[in-house]
Amino acid sequence: MSLPLDLLMFVGLGLFLVSGVPMVFVLAGTAILFALLGAALGVFSLPLLGALIPRVFSVMTSETLVAIPLFVFMGLMLERSKIAEELLEAMGRMFGRVRGGLAVSVSLVGMLLAASTGIVGATTVTMGLMALPVMLRRGYRPEFACGSICAAGTLGQIIPPSTVMVVMGEVLSAAYQQAQFAQGKFSVETVSVGQLFAGSLLPGLLLVGLYIVFQLGYSFLRPQVAPALTGQAGDDKRPSARELFHALVPPLALIAAVLGSILGGIATPTEAAAIGAVGATLLAARRVEGRSRWAVWTVVGCSVVLLALARGFDLRLGRDGVAPGDQAAIYAAQAAALLLVAGLAVVLRDLGRSGVLGAAAGATMSINAMVFSIVIGASLFSLVFIGLGGETRVERLLSDLPGGTTGALLAVMATIFFLGMWLDYVEISIIVIPVVGPFLMKAGVDPIWFGVMVALAMQTSFLTPPVGYTLSYLRAVAPRSVTTGMIWRGAAPFVALQITAMGIVALWPQLATWLPRLLFAK
Repeated sequence: MSLPLDLLMFVGLGLFLVSGVPMVFVLAGTAILFALLGAALGVFSLPLLGALIPRVFSVMTSETLVAIPLFVFMGLMLERSKIAEELLEAMGRMFGRVRGGLAVSVSLVGMLLAASTGIVGATTVTMGLMALPVMLRRGYRPEFACGSICAAGTLGQIIPPSTVMVVMGEVLSAAYQQAQFAQGKFSVETVSVGQLFAGSLLPGLLLVGLYIVFQLGYSFLRPQVAPALTGQAGDDKRPSARELFHALVPPLALIAAVLGSILGGIATPTEAAAIGAVGATLLAARRVEGRSRWAVWTVVGCSVVLLALARGFDLRLGRDGVAPGDQAAIYAAQAAALLLVAGLAVVLRDLGRSGVLGAAAGATMSINAMVFSIVIGASLFSLVFIGLGGETRVERLLSDLPGGTTGALLAVMATIFFLGMWLDYVEISIIVIPVVGPFLMKAGVDPIWFGVMVALAMQTSFLTPPVGYTLSYLRAVAPRSVTTGMIWRGAAPFVALQITAMGIVALWPQLATWLPRLLFAK
């Protein structure tokens, strides 16, 4: 009887995780170790590792994955330029006089930050630093305050545009095509990142609604947990219409431009991410000293002029017999482009002098290197696992489970939930979906609904004690008076709300499938 090396790989991965070694080395090291062990035992072919080269090349040249650094840069630029801080302050003052109003504002700001950053750690840390001290000072129970912040921080997993969905889109599309090939279909359909964004929008809003209903209801039943602000302090006054406009409209306009261009079919996720990165840079430039204000309006004005000219005239160069009107439009477009470049140069100069650009770019580089290193390490792990027969074993195991497809889905969601307490979303997407996805989708599971359910399961695990990532992020910035036990107890009811949301989406799959079919129907 041969050793089940494919199963032992996961056991070894779990043991190496506690060593403190960076995840990319754990994944790659475990894969190489078991590949050599399998080759020595005659159950693995080492030439199979050559398939890693085209996989790495595919990852590094993927146009879709280019959206990841752009979305990350957009979020970090909004965070470092204090736009997120101003938004949180304005919303807190707006809802503060309602019982639980500060908690509601945290949920709403978490939703907006999730739609503009998509980074769980950045959102949680920002709100932990800004909102938690205010909530504690205003008499909020630490457990309730911490739970609200952690729950809002995880919304970056499900609210589009999300880096989770970008990574998952690549993997899920490949798994769906594999399932169709197994069914004998050679004219296959694909799953795009835009479809996943559309599919996750309604479940994400549902989750925010559940948070707010719980916060208002719990505060009404137990006023001492989340008292209303008295309005006596100066910072408790409701924001003026101008302050609210200044805090809300710019990020909302950016979100509408990015998400609207994707869902409307105007731009691909990568193109929309580029729009978001430039838009966040312009918003940040309005808050630094220098000549950026006029430069921002110059860039915006020139962009509008270029769009209008491109719509009304033929601006292609190198043509014979160009009409006088087109020739004049080409000259105007060249002038507008030069002014746009000059405006961007001024914006980048002032942001560089302020330190905002360097901080955002440096953090983006670090996060991007981490994500793509993990993608490559997880690809190697998945390749060796499949080479050791793991895919066949998992398919056989899922087929033998009681309850058919439903039982298999429950087992997969439980596995993803457990792995989410130890692994990041990139490892789970690259390792788990290629193994279980083809089997489930071959059995008739909708790929978009499945992707949304996986995202919800990972989001729930990120919020679950004792290892949830979001809890660790908040623990790192919370005051010493807030104990780890308080954070865990505060997260518990929101974990129940997450599970409730998963149940609702499971019972009504249309929440995840209706909007993609409406927007992307062929």
